Amino acid sequence: MSSLADKPYYIVPTCHERVGTIYRDDHVLLINKPAFLLSVPGRAPENKDCAVRRLAIKDPGIRLVHRLDLDTSGIMVFALTRQAQSQLSRLFQQRTVKKRYQAVVHGLVEKDQGSIELPLIADWPNRPLQKVCYETGKPALTHYQVLERDEVHNRTRLALSPVTGRSHQLRIHCRELGHPIIGCDMYAPPEIEALSSRLLLHAQWLAFNHPLTGLWQEFTSPCPF
Repeated sequence: MSSLADKPYYIVPTCHERVGTIYRDDHVLLINKPAFLLSVPGRAPENKDCAVRRLAIKDPGIRLVHRLDLDTSGIMVFALTRQAQSQLSRLFQQRTVKKRYQAVVHGLVEKDQGSIELPLIADWPNRPLQKVCYETGKPALTHYQVLERDEVHNRTRLALSPVTGRSHQLRIHCRELGHPIIGCDMYAPPEIEALSSRLLLHAQWLAFNHPLTGLWQEFTSPCPF
C-alpha cells in the first residue's frame, strides 16, 4: 500500500491574471483573487507563486487572514498591521464575518432556498479530499438561494452563504444536495467537471466590522462567469 509521501505532488499552472485591488486603507486590504492562483505558497518549490507573495512585493508586512481554494476566485481580505490581523482573525472565529458566493451547479435545484448541514472532516487516505462524517466531522452549515434556473443547459445559479468555513464545504454540500458545482475536479463526476474549464465558484460578497473603527463594511466582486 503506497503512502501519501509516494504520491506525486501537483504543479500549479502559471496564473497570468493579475490580483485586483478592491479596497485598502492603513489597516486592511481586500483583493480579487483570480482562479488558479494559490492563496499561500504550496509545499512544492514550483508552487511558490501565490496571492501573498505577489502582494508582499508592495506590502512586505502583509498578513494572511483567510484563504480561498486554488480554483475559487473572488474576495480575500488581508491585514496590513498585527492589530488588524488579530481583530480580523477573531471576527472570523466568531463567525461575524458574512460571506456570500455564487456557484453554478449541475441540474435544476428544486427548492428556491434551503440549508445544508453536514459535518465534514479530512479524508486522510485521500488528501486533500474531505468527507462527510457524522461521528468525527466538524459541524458545517451552508444556506443557499436559487438565483436562476437554466432549463436549456440543465444548470442552476446559486447564492451560497456558508456559516462555517470548512475546507471544500461548498463543493461537498452542493454535491450532497445532488447538484455538484460545474467544473469541480474533486467532487463532480468527470462529465460535469468537463462542462467548464474552471470551477464555477466565486467569492462575491464579504462584510465585517472594520477592525479599527468597528464600522460595518460590505465589499463585492463581480462574478466572472
